[in-house]
Amino acid sequence: MSQLLALTIYAILLMPGFIQVGYYYFFSSQVRRSIVYGDQPRNRLDLYIPEDNSRPCPVVAFVTGGAWIIGYKAWGALLGRRLAERGIIVACIDYRNFPQGTIGDMVSDASQGISFVCNNIAGYGGDPNQIYLMGQSAGAHIAACALMEQAVKESGGHPVSWSVTQIKAYFGLSGGYNIHSLVDHFHERGLYRSLFLSIMEGEESLSRYSPEIVAKTSSAETIGLLPPIVLMHGTEDYSIPSSASQTFVDILQQAGAQAKLLLYEGKTHTDIFLQDPLRGGRDPLVEDVLSIIHADDAIARQKVALAPTPRRLVFEWQLKLARQISPF
Repeated sequence: MSQLLALTIYAILLMPGFIQVGYYYFFSSQVRRSIVYGDQPRNRLDLYIPEDNSRPCPVVAFVTGGAWIIGYKAWGALLGRRLAERGIIVACIDYRNFPQGTIGDMVSDASQGISFVCNNIAGYGGDPNQIYLMGQSAGAHIAACALMEQAVKESGGHPVSWSVTQIKAYFGLSGGYNIHSLVDHFHERGLYRSLFLSIMEGEESLSRYSPEIVAKTSSAETIGLLPPIVLMHGTEDYSIPSSASQTFVDILQQAGAQAKLLLYEGKTHTDIFLQDPLRGGRDPLVEDVLSIIHADDAIARQKVALAPTPRRLVFEWQLKLARQISPF
């Protein structure tokens, strides 16, 4: 009950920002909602299109979080808006949640959504040679599972509908990548062991759906297919500790993959994804993502530098109080 109360107060404090983002989501001509990418009811994605798309734009395929239970594509509206304002097309991929589906269904849906983006984004003004994959929280885990699964398939010569080589880089925001080591932590946080194991298709499937373990046991050919991997995590994240990203980066580097970790000092699970973008100004995470996407494009970097500063959507006192109350 205390967590539910905290969540309610947290949402009320940030409601002014949520209302503005919601208005943008439902009424902006730059948002293409619920594009069908597969046969399942949740196989839909939203596209956030920059105003200036006179030339093909870089693309971020984004898998939202939600504890594998309450994920929804609209949760990516704020990030989609912020990146679209800076010239990036964002595709927010929806997927089946538990109990509608288990982790295998979620990974399958995400992979099918990524396939749609890779094979169709040119028709929406995207550059098929500049596609990036991103996930946040549970979405970071699901996206990493899809990426590793695809690399294993490709290295084994199995037929695929999209190639890992089409992904320029993977951004993992506040994710957990070794599910074995997080079961007890999630249990203490309220995602109880029996429920979580049901989501993960039983204890016997934890290794299969732990990207860190898959990477550790993969062949050199599989690791060689992986794009550069950038993990981003707040040091005061209590929902998923930043050590989860640190360990995954260490394993990837030991296996020979290109991987690095960006830590955000003093930031919580929701700071880097919600509170900071709602604050307006130059958001550190968005700036880091842009610096990587535009690393080889001087013209784009100049346009980003000259872009208007995003405006504040929530008063500072509300953001600070929400941070103290947040149950995440």
